[in-house]
Amino acid sequence: MKTRPVLAVLLAFAAIVPNAMTQPAFAQPYPNRTIKLVVDTAPGGVTDILARLSADGITQKTGQQVVVENRAGASGVIAVDYVAKSAPDGYTLMFAAGGNIAVQPYMSRPLPYDPVTDIIPVFNIAETPHLFVVPGILPVKTLAEFVAYAKANPGKIFYGSAGIGSPPHLSIELFERVTGLSFTHVPYKGLGNAMPDMLSGRLQLLSISLGTGGNNLKAGAIRALAVGADKRLTGLPDTPTSTEAGIPGWKMNAWFGIFTPKGTPPDIIRTLNERMQSVLDEPKTRQRLIEVGAEPGGGLQPALAERMRGDFKLWGQVIQDAKIKLD
Repeated sequence: MKTRPVLAVLLAFAAIVPNAMTQPAFAQPYPNRTIKLVVDTAPGGVTDILARLSADGITQKTGQQVVVENRAGASGVIAVDYVAKSAPDGYTLMFAAGGNIAVQPYMSRPLPYDPVTDIIPVFNIAETPHLFVVPGILPVKTLAEFVAYAKANPGKIFYGSAGIGSPPHLSIELFERVTGLSFTHVPYKGLGNAMPDMLSGRLQLLSISLGTGGNNLKAGAIRALAVGADKRLTGLPDTPTSTEAGIPGWKMNAWFGIFTPKGTPPDIIRTLNERMQSVLDEPKTRQRLIEVGAEPGGGLQPALAERMRGDFKLWGQVIQDAKIKLD
């Protein structure tokens, strides 16, 4: 039969060239399916707003859907633990405030993960420098005048925060450390609860973001004396930096970004960083950030990783010096 020579040729060819069905398929470029972006806070706050802005940007730049999943609770520990133990394949990411993660190892609570090694900071979408804010009725107009007022009124300066160990708390602890002043801390369940006491003058000081100050700043009900960053805010150009105001050692510049589990391939981290940078470079994105009281971030992943290490060192020392512990 004529089919036998043909069959023999095919068998011989198969011995030389392995069957394509037995070979591994070429890896598809990342991403090629839906990505989950876990947020460590409840919906509605600045972290959630920035997370959804990032999710939309990744979808736009990759063509793959990004699903935002809020996992609030335990000051972010629930979300970090979930992401740290997820597959390091680039399809489970986290969006969080870097400063919140940096303080977790130094509080009294034992953690089910190591925030230094179990998650990797990938991209900084935005910065929210803190403002040193006083009530409009307080008779001070500059940071130097406030320092003089505090020295003349020992034991009479009260400041609020969003809770023990929160950024507004640590910010003022750092200010006390660099100035040698001492104030009385009044923790609240969120800065929204502290604002009425601030407006009435029962509190003399808050450390807050521009977005939190909002209309109260515009109306003059509260007054920003300095911004804890190296440059002035786009949305508040007349407020000096802490260095310009005479206290260069006070800096509180929170950043918000994307994290992945340890073990995520470098090429995936690089892809995420590059895609997010292209999102951030768009004028409409930058304008949206300014509208919510944030400043555009950006930059390469190695620089962000170095900054994260610096955050652990700085805030660990502040917490240790102030003997801060959770109740």
